[in-house]
Amino acid sequence: MRMFKSLAFAISMAIPLTLTLTASAPLSVNAAETSIYSHMATAHPIWAEHGMVASQEALATRAGVEILKQGGNAVDAAVAVGFSLAVTLPRAGNIGGGGFMLVHLAKQNKTIAIDYREIAPANAHKDIFLDEKGNAVNKLSREHGLAVGVPGTVMGMELALEKYGTMTMAQVTKAAITMAKDGIVVTPDLSASLTGLKRRIAQWPSSAAVFYKKDNSDYQIGETLKQPELAHSLTLIAEQGSKGFYQGETAEKIVTAVQAAGGIMTLEDLKTYQAIERKPVSGNYRGYQVVSMPPPSSGGVHIIEMLNILEQYPIDKLGHNTATTLHLMTESMKRAYADRSEYLGDPDFNDVPVDALINKDYATALAKKIAINKATPSSEIKPGNIAPYESNQTTHYSVVDKWGNAVSNTYTLNFSYGSGLVAKGTGILLNNEMDDFSAKPGVPNGFGLIGGEANAVEGKKRPLSSMSPTIVMKDGKPYIVTGSPGGSRIITTTLQVIMNVIDHNFNIAEATNAARIHHQWLPDVLRVEHTLNRDTQALLEAKGHKIKINNSMGSTQSIMVTDQGIFGASDPRRAGSETVGY
Repeated sequence: MRMFKSLAFAISMAIPLTLTLTASAPLSVNAAETSIYSHMATAHPIWAEHGMVASQEALATRAGVEILKQGGNAVDAAVAVGFSLAVTLPRAGNIGGGGFMLVHLAKQNKTIAIDYREIAPANAHKDIFLDEKGNAVNKLSREHGLAVGVPGTVMGMELALEKYGTMTMAQVTKAAITMAKDGIVVTPDLSASLTGLKRRIAQWPSSAAVFYKKDNSDYQIGETLKQPELAHSLTLIAEQGSKGFYQGETAEKIVTAVQAAGGIMTLEDLKTYQAIERKPVSGNYRGYQVVSMPPPSSGGVHIIEMLNILEQYPIDKLGHNTATTLHLMTESMKRAYADRSEYLGDPDFNDVPVDALINKDYATALAKKIAINKATPSSEIKPGNIAPYESNQTTHYSVVDKWGNAVSNTYTLNFSYGSGLVAKGTGILLNNEMDDFSAKPGVPNGFGLIGGEANAVEGKKRPLSSMSPTIVMKDGKPYIVTGSPGGSRIITTTLQVIMNVIDHNFNIAEATNAARIHHQWLPDVLRVEHTLNRDTQALLEAKGHKIKINNSMGSTQSIMVTDQGIFGASDPRRAGSETVGY
């Protein structure tokens, strides 16, 4: 306590110093659970006894819960949710994109990372998005056939289902096919997104035919949107598995559409695509095991790197969202994102130094450079000496079943509605994930993230990602299952949910609702949500941080497994999401 009083005195006197404090003790076994029904709680999660699904769209959540009720396990339900979101949340749910899935198997006490990230067509090369003067041309990587990476979602879902599920593809796609065929009611959220992005979607006649009326007018709230071509594509997958997507009529229509839009994808690119199982990245934070996605995701590595830095400070005593806590979080974020720019990429093409980046000694060395009362300018932070991006329209969902299995899944088309291009005759929106590569090393992408040679475009390579599906384990069992969309902010959003539970003893609803911050090294701006206390913002500015109030960050879909039952919360930042259990 005397050490903490000295720290408080130094803070009050505004004397810059470097913290050299030992980590505070881990929470007691039931500490984070005691607040669930506490009168102190400011938000309450959903409770269930047997299983739970949390996703960004209510109909998809209910499709997953129905699978659990039928006796399916978490993987069966997760695959059902994934295909359903392709119908009900077309801006991010998909079968024309890709993503990452963490699967925890309770019986084997094993966690598997499934990488079904898109890959670059075989003929892609590092200068593919540059003009004759060597400048990056944004349209080529965002609204063009060249923007489309080879989709991985269908192969990833099939791999998970066949190896770790218990039901057939026909069973888990049934709800999605029915909704696509019979139609879904247009929600305020869906209506607003289609209207707001009409320019980019309707530039493609095949897309306009799906998402707007015959007279080109918008669908109104309460009307029915039917997607019969998507229903047919899903039926082929139900009947033939991944061959119904990567070969045959669907594959031919995708390649025709991509090439007509100026792209280089071939039937061979689709036929040879493979999802990959990888070893998750794992670290320890105050007695909890944090398991997350390895490269080509940068998320898991940098969540653990930041937690390693922050573990050296008494965050619980410094307080939730106080200026000192947020300052330390910001400084850790800057250093992690600087490393991201240099070292992260596809591990099949680059030697990514994962072990060095998540090493505790490395975190100690970084922490020694952090001053308690002074922001370090990003210009003074370089990638450390060690022994791209998804848009907001990524989506995450979490599933837990009655046997203790858990799935954390994040997938995306990249931009909202991806490239905006629907492959004619399929109803399938195609991604623009090629924009996640570094079009030109050292030049920021459209969202300000810097990339290096490790993330340069190359045929059959997977672009770097921020997607961070994560499972926090307690006593060897899933405790927190979480993740988020939000582009470069995915990593920091997931970090804050974890810290809110472990450091601040929040229940999962409180952890979800709390105000968020984000810093990604460059640009040198601390982004905050408008709900962050203005006095706190002023204190951060006094430390030298450049504050920018911007849009809300993330849409976490989280589940907490406790002795009292299963608790979940959908992020209130996005309309239409729902957590349901049984």
